[in-house]
Amino acid sequence: MPHLVETQPTGEVLPRPQAIQPRSVRFWNASFRQFARFSVVGILNTLIDVTMLNMLLWRYPTHSAKLLLVYNSCAYCLGALNSFCLNKYWTFKQRYALTGGEIVRFAVVSITGILCSDSILWLVARFLHPLIINNLLWANISKGIAIVGTMTLSYLGMRLWVFTKGAGQEEIKLASSLPHLADQTGGHIPPVADGRAETMEQAQAEANADRKLPYSLSVILPAYNEEIIIAQTVRGIVDTLARWGLDFEVIVVNDGSKDRTRAIVEEIAAADSRVELINHAVNQGYGGALTSGFKATTKDLVFFMDSDGQFDMDDLERFFPFIGKYDAVLGYRLDRQDTLVRKLNAWGWKMLVRLVFGLQVRDIDCAFKLYPARFFHEELLETRGAMINTEILYKVTRADYTYTEVGVRHLPRKGGRATGANPIVIARAFVELFVYARKWHREEQKTVSR
Repeated sequence: MPHLVETQPTGEVLPRPQAIQPRSVRFWNASFRQFARFSVVGILNTLIDVTMLNMLLWRYPTHSAKLLLVYNSCAYCLGALNSFCLNKYWTFKQRYALTGGEIVRFAVVSITGILCSDSILWLVARFLHPLIINNLLWANISKGIAIVGTMTLSYLGMRLWVFTKGAGQEEIKLASSLPHLADQTGGHIPPVADGRAETMEQAQAEANADRKLPYSLSVILPAYNEEIIIAQTVRGIVDTLARWGLDFEVIVVNDGSKDRTRAIVEEIAAADSRVELINHAVNQGYGGALTSGFKATTKDLVFFMDSDGQFDMDDLERFFPFIGKYDAVLGYRLDRQDTLVRKLNAWGWKMLVRLVFGLQVRDIDCAFKLYPARFFHEELLETRGAMINTEILYKVTRADYTYTEVGVRHLPRKGGRATGANPIVIARAFVELFVYARKWHREEQKTVSR
């Protein structure tokens, strides 16, 4: 059957979709990446381990093999603590909350590793003792051989027992969650040869009927100085949802833009009743824009997305298999198209949020999320800055809503300017974090005490 190629109104040909790799290839690729991450963590642990050992040797010099074992055990424990955190959340990507069984298994592996390291160190140190007079050189050579000997044991113990989810599960789960026909045909179903659909139009109608949701959808688009891309974004969303045959509304919140964003959206809204504009006379912040949009929704489900063109509305179709099974579906960026500084800021913020609120979400600020509208009708949102995503997820978790996570594409920015790295935005986020963390934790304590 010939491959079907869709063209956009401009005549631009959409790229042929990439073929899905076999399951075994995905598994070994994921395993290789996992071992590479483990190796990076191992190097960092080794630096911590060796640095601690040498600090002890510098402060309390010794040429005693027995005392060297004590120093080695202390240094190994410090490296093991770092190893647990990085390997859990980065190497093996275990996003769920910490469990007692996990700690016990890790302790067993660590103790076994210490015993193995000490045994190798003891044998090597005794062998090298008469050959190397300098105690630092003698200790470090012995330590290096011990590290090599325990690395394989540590990896297998964590991989097969401590963090028990299989390598490659994350990538395989993502691939299996996508609509396979859409993956193979670029989102369009070709005519079949059994007579059920003789034309492309009939085939597309059948596909739309199969994926049509029994829910209506509100789309929230916060916008600030997006005149370059806003028209393309809004029209793209409207065209996609109309093609799917959904009952929807698109609410654009112009958050005090100083360019022509408001005028452009007003023109679109005047021509299409499904598009609504909410205008803020002055900028109220990202959270303020989203909150205004949430209050105006009239549909069953609420989906929000940035209006800067860095997301593709077609990726919302990846959420469909999970709607009804979970209360919310959260997108995470597969290949984030941002600067290294923004990525580092995002990682630090995620770690801070995880520490303060215990939220195990891989991309907390990804602006591609779907929630039930009833949540926003029942819950009062209090933050108005970049803290809004954290607040929503914290309150979703507190209210016992369920959610799952699905990977979505992240595209290079086509216009406008990102404001997430603005020092004022960052400062406001930190202030809101600590003010509301204290407030919400007190509320939890009062609820528990009742």
